[in-house]
Amino acid sequence: MRYGLIKVAAAIPAVKVADTKYNLSEIENQIAIAEGKGVEIICFPELSLTGYSCQDLFHQQLLLDNAEQATLSLLDFTRQLDITVIVGAPVAAGPLLLNCALVIQQGKLLGIVAKTYLPNYSEFYEKRWFASSQDLRPQSIHFAGHHILVTPDMQIFRTAQGAKFGIEICEDVWAPTPPSNHLTLAGAEIIFNLSASDELIGKHAYLMSLLAQQSARTISGYVYSGCGFGESTQDVVYGGNAFIFENGSLLEQSERFQLESQLVISEIDVERLRSERRTNSTFVNAQRPVAGLNGITRQIGELALRIECLPYLNPMREFTLTRQIDKHPFIPRSEKMQAICDEIFNIQISGLAKRLVHTNCKTVIIGISGGLDSTLALLVATKTFDKLGFNRKGIIGVTMPGFGTTDRTYNNAMVLMESLGITIREISIATSVLQHFKDIGHDPVVHDVTYENSQARERTQILMDLSNQLGGLVIGTGDLSELALGWCTYNGDHMSMYAVNVGIPKTLTQYLVRYVAESGVDETSRQTLNDIVETPISPELTPADDRGNIAQKTEDLVGPYELHDFFLYYVLRCGFRPSKVYWMAQKAFYNVYADGVILHWLRIFFRRFFSQQFKRSCLPDGPKVGSVSLSPRGDWRMPSDAMSTDWLNELEGLS
Repeated sequence: MRYGLIKVAAAIPAVKVADTKYNLSEIENQIAIAEGKGVEIICFPELSLTGYSCQDLFHQQLLLDNAEQATLSLLDFTRQLDITVIVGAPVAAGPLLLNCALVIQQGKLLGIVAKTYLPNYSEFYEKRWFASSQDLRPQSIHFAGHHILVTPDMQIFRTAQGAKFGIEICEDVWAPTPPSNHLTLAGAEIIFNLSASDELIGKHAYLMSLLAQQSARTISGYVYSGCGFGESTQDVVYGGNAFIFENGSLLEQSERFQLESQLVISEIDVERLRSERRTNSTFVNAQRPVAGLNGITRQIGELALRIECLPYLNPMREFTLTRQIDKHPFIPRSEKMQAICDEIFNIQISGLAKRLVHTNCKTVIIGISGGLDSTLALLVATKTFDKLGFNRKGIIGVTMPGFGTTDRTYNNAMVLMESLGITIREISIATSVLQHFKDIGHDPVVHDVTYENSQARERTQILMDLSNQLGGLVIGTGDLSELALGWCTYNGDHMSMYAVNVGIPKTLTQYLVRYVAESGVDETSRQTLNDIVETPISPELTPADDRGNIAQKTEDLVGPYELHDFFLYYVLRCGFRPSKVYWMAQKAFYNVYADGVILHWLRIFFRRFFSQQFKRSCLPDGPKVGSVSLSPRGDWRMPSDAMSTDWLNELEGLS
């Protein structure tokens, strides 16, 4: 396990019904492959040593003895391997035959978990052969050379690195109260499911939904391995389903109906799951009945829990990340693009609509610069007015050219306002700002922070005064990324009467504007919106270059927004420490940014994020859109005096 990520695998071996030698060979082959890929825990399907569909052959002593002999061989095979194996086998315990999961590591049988819920309807009739764990009394049995306790108690296995996992078998997860509910509340972070679910029309989609919801509800990793090719097709067909979920998100899955073995591998971020659980008060409250589980055995109402500790594995084994780390965690995946973009706009629109109705206001004032943020705010305003049935002329778009305004942004602002049919106002700030410089004794040749912020505050003053004059609301345009970095002028563009973009990071702003451009606007608007997306991000507070192009580029000064949005997501959403965020960024932006560049901007991120909290402490109202918010009244409450020292110190040793 590295940085809290544990590599797991769901295996689908080829199988021959009741041929334990063949099945053992296939299982060993997949274990060897998984071991070579650095897998730490591998899960096989239900009754994988014998095959699930043996039916009345489970009453044959020869098959049971062969399954035990195969277990002995498997124990010997794993003796020198650094991998934990979870495999399915029938196990006799006194008068009962149990459908079990065997937990094996380095030649030792560490645990036996019996299936609880036995399906006995439609095509299933497991109770003909097996007993439920509920019928079992705790007893020590001799199996595969081990004296081992079999018990109806729930069992949690703890790895030497501290990750905890539990096991349930097939039908268990379909039950109204799955064992995984209790296991996860008692501390299990990953659930492994050995399954043999057959294929029916529509069942695959339902199964995926069921597992995703169970993983999300229990805030856990969920590894599911189902029987595949080789099981009996006498009455049913097994398609070979394997899934790895993390808190409801699918990480990897198998291809169904394949004629060969499959091995599905990914990494589950246990550290992230722990962070999610700590911040989810509902999950914490649900844990109350199982609080204080510090011993080996504890009672949970009428249930009992056992905690088994696995031996220590080689800590020096190589770790290779196989799961993809999304460079742009705020941007929706392409297959969900339209639905998510529409949902984002609807959240912004509903928030602004409520504020307008509440204040009985049919006029809004927006500063239009020709840049991304003001464009998005304007699009939200027009959609809101349309939804409320208001005349778009009630939207007052104000362009306020200054010392750094270029023809490109000015023309884009004018064309966009005209094509959207709003009221256009143009008010130059040059004369008033020069007068202000004269009043305070500032040399306009000196392009310092006073030079820049005076322009930003003059623009805000104009908008606020127009709102008084016209009886309208000033709509804020600043976005989430700017607030995280403090890239706004205090009491300048930092302030408004309702900030529609306050929950939208810069990378998502670009995406939303481009989405509107490609979703049915007129050709002029489409070209204008696309050009706005392609325009370098800039506050345009210093003069253009000799060719009239933007000279002051924000990303040259504070760094690439795609990096900062990446940092922002994993620092705020997941609470990851700086070293892990850096490591993840290295993987996500491999061949995009050099390691030194990533580290440099990560330092800048933490410096600015801590030092600029005072701006976030007095933000105007605005709608929360995604899972990350910086509202001082909601998700993020931090003192303005907090120190970044420890975060920056951790980065000092990295390279």
